[in-house]
Amino acid sequence: MGSGRVGGHVGGHVESRAKRPVVAIRVGWMWRSVTVGVAFATLFAVVTSMSVSGHRAAFTAPARALAAEQPAAVPAAAEKPAAENPSPELLALLKTFRSEFIEIKPGEKPYPATFRMGSAQVGAVAQPVREVRMSKPFWFAKYEVPQNLWQAVMGDNPSRWKGPRNSSEMFTWEESVEFCRRATASMRAAKLIEADESIRLPSEAEWEYCARAGTTTEYSFGDDASQLGQFGWFTGNAAGNDPPVGAKKPNAWGLYDMHGYLWEWCADAWHASYEGAPADGSAWTAGGEQNQRVLRSGSWKDKADALRSAARRAGDLRLRDDAVGLRCVLSKSGK
Repeated sequence: MGSGRVGGHVGGHVESRAKRPVVAIRVGWMWRSVTVGVAFATLFAVVTSMSVSGHRAAFTAPARALAAEQPAAVPAAAEKPAAENPSPELLALLKTFRSEFIEIKPGEKPYPATFRMGSAQVGAVAQPVREVRMSKPFWFAKYEVPQNLWQAVMGDNPSRWKGPRNSSEMFTWEESVEFCRRATASMRAAKLIEADESIRLPSEAEWEYCARAGTTTEYSFGDDASQLGQFGWFTGNAAGNDPPVGAKKPNAWGLYDMHGYLWEWCADAWHASYEGAPADGSAWTAGGEQNQRVLRSGSWKDKADALRSAARRAGDLRLRDDAVGLRCVLSKSGK
């Protein structure tokens, strides 16, 4: 279970239960002022001399992008090809992964063909509220990607809060896309999905459609935030917990941790409002801030408002954070 997470932040640091120091260093400026030979010695000296108590600073206002904690260098693991012949361990995990997708068929009960996306209560970033038509079926993962699956697919486990079925965290948007690419290749090789099917990140519209699960309220369970602790991890109940995925109640469609635990990467580029957004459920990848992507769900570091179905934030493409993970969609390629 690890040392446990601690909720409560907004504007300050979030400390671990054990109050262990976490070093947060930005070293880019070093390389311009020292020679390569001296740089490594200097970096070592800085690392051993600095001590910053607790986790990095909390998320700020919804419209502001989450800053990157470290450069966007992709780990060596991301350069390796996807497994053409999955190992028995990987195959077992991929079979479990495949079994945990829920088929979503817009227009067939209980899945409505349309939904109202956005919320005036969330603010300008979630407006104008508009009707979106979800005309294409897809499969949505019950859970955020757990660490044992990430480890098996990617060859490493970058997560800070270790646990085989804990949600994976501490990876960039590009690395989450690479996970989807590798998972697709391995699952096709194992004939767990068809040759024309792919694992991918959800569009923001798909994400909110599934989070709402047919509701129009602030949360999938209604408007009463006092019930949130039954459905998600946030500052009100995260202290001392390193939970596996699915420990809380699911929404009406059987999807877990849609309110909190980790922010989840979406495919969409960040736009500060919904003016001009697609109305067909597809990802909004054109225009906007191309160095940022949409984050959804809220996290264990956030207060209840950030866990609402319509809440959204921007994340820098290079961001790695222990409150950011991913959830996958399975669909026909190109859809």
